[in-house]
Amino acid sequence: MHPEYIQHNPLIPDGAVALGQYFGQVTREHERARVVVHRIIAVGDHVFAHVNFLNLLTDDPTDTGIAGVDIYRFDDDGKAIEHWDTLQLVGDPTNSAPWVAANIPRANPQGMF
Repeated sequence: MHPEYIQHNPLIPDGAVALGQYFGQVTREHERARVVVHRIIAVGDHVFAHVNFLNLLTDDPTDTGIAGVDIYRFDDDGKAIEHWDTLQLVGDPTNSAPWVAANIPRANPQGMF
């Protein structure tokens, strides 16, 4: 990572050190925390990662996670210099949109990944 790493997620300060501190805190507070990478796509100096953050906010063993698409821009030396993300709770077949309202069933059989 570039030392002047620019972070567009409003929960995390700029800089490589701050990112490490953020995820260090998450893993100290949530023993089950992990990231499952489902796909990575590289286009020019940008890399897109489609991931599932499990137990990022909870230690619940039934946590279905938070789906994310992380977008990184790399500098000419191959170091990540900028990051954006978009996040959505994964939900389950009986509650597909847990941040919107409770008990909204899935409208299709496809999963997030």
